[in-house]
Amino acid sequence: MFFIKRNLPHWERALRILMGLLMGGAVFMGWFGAGPLSWMAGAAAATLASTALVGFCPACAMLGRRALKN
Repeated sequence: MFFIKRNLPHWERALRILMGLLMGGAVFMGWFGAGPLSWMAGAAAATLASTALVGFCPACAMLGRRALKN
């Protein structure tokens, strides 16, 4: 297992999980249609949920967010 320094606080991780679940549910219910928009929304939902579960966001790291202190 590899070690990464987390750069997402707990409140943001919870918000990302919630938004990922809501967006994933909307994709599952067909609210985005059946075209490329639904695929992009599904990918965004998966990205939100996976970064929340891991606790590290590469985009935030590239924009300068520092690692959290333990």
